[in-house]
Amino acid sequence: MERRPSLIDATVERLRARITSGEWPVGTRIPTEPELCADLAVGRNTVREAVQSLAHVGLLERRQGSGTYVRAIDELTVVVHGRAHDATRRDALEVRRALEVESARLAARRRTESEAGALRTLAARRETHLRDGDLEAVASVDRAIHEAVITAARNPLLAALYASVQEVAGATWAGSGPEPSHTDLVEAVVIGDEEAAVRATASYLAERIGSLPENP
Repeated sequence: MERRPSLIDATVERLRARITSGEWPVGTRIPTEPELCADLAVGRNTVREAVQSLAHVGLLERRQGSGTYVRAIDELTVVVHGRAHDATRRDALEVRRALEVESARLAARRRTESEAGALRTLAARRETHLRDGDLEAVASVDRAIHEAVITAARNPLLAALYASVQEVAGATWAGSGPEPSHTDLVEAVVIGDEEAAVRATASYLAERIGSLPENP
């Protein structure tokens, strides 16, 4: 007979949803036990057990005298973090290449018309920022393009891997300065040319990796 979810299980999932949705970003101090009790309409023991459960899997972190903080968005990020302490920029970019090449292929196959339009808008916005010399804005649009391609790939596991590794790698993931133009990638995804999308993605990441020193 299947076990019915307990009140603690349900509370764990409600708290987890606030983390994974971004309502409580990484580094945020979550509300106190009394505040959570009032918010969730459950008892203090239930809240305490739920918080302890999420701390046990690494999503939350108790800090003596300070409170409880969000440590990771999901268990996958916790696992990746445990393996990434000694990762170099080259390591991060090689993982990006592995994930983004397949994402580009799937996005070219599965993107919707609205997603194609959004990608074209992002590409045009990038060119405008580039002409204006606003490199910070260019970098922001670059990230948006990557995320749009990942979303269009329609693979939730791939998206979770990408988000987890990206969060752990931090600045190492992107490197410094704006990335090479994504015009070819965007156009390939928009017209549904899978092989062209793969070539464009592999090309700009190869350029990125090739610019690294021998021992980054």
